[in-house]
Amino acid sequence: SEQGWPRGLRIVLYLLGLLWCFMGVSIVADVFMTAIEKVTSKRVSVHDKKTGRIHTSDVWNPTVANLTLMALGSSAPEILLNVIGIFPTFISGDLGPGTIVGSAAFNLLCIIAVCVIAIPNGEYRKIKDLGVFAVTAVFSVLAYLWLLIILMAISPDVVEWWEGLLMFLLFPVLVLAAWLVDVGGSRRSREGEERR
Repeated sequence: SEQGWPRGLRIVLYLLGLLWCFMGVSIVADVFMTAIEKVTSKRVSVHDKKTGRIHTSDVWNPTVANLTLMALGSSAPEILLNVIGIFPTFISGDLGPGTIVGSAAFNLLCIIAVCVIAIPNGEYRKIKDLGVFAVTAVFSVLAYLWLLIILMAISPDVVEWWEGLLMFLLFPVLVLAAWLVDVGGSRRSREGEERR
């Protein structure tokens, strides 16, 4: 067994295996994200029958694309690690929900902090679609609370099938709510521009 091998050899082999896995995930994520960018940036020419003009339009709504394909592409490594950590027993271990919570907390706190720090002195940035931001922020907090309730109260340290299914079914609700807010906000801004 490998436990009988010299410790230094095992360290080197484990590090090489770990680097090989990281390289594989990097290549897959890079190819996947490039394909997603190509799909979501596709535009089509649309003939407006009222005005007789032709204008270009996005095939994908940017909000829906960000919440579905882009989120899946950027979170695929954590999701895969979580699936590996929770199967086949469905008992949350070291790699289970902690990977998702840790990654999301890093994205929420560290990446936002870096974005704020990167703004030069005397300049400011404004959130363009505050409604969509509010919807995703509320759903994020609710998801954290739901995960806390699942793992601490309902079924401690065990993820039951119905809990996972309920969490999964809430995702289309998030996408629909964000899309409705986005479409409503876009319509109001277009009407405001037309009045000017």
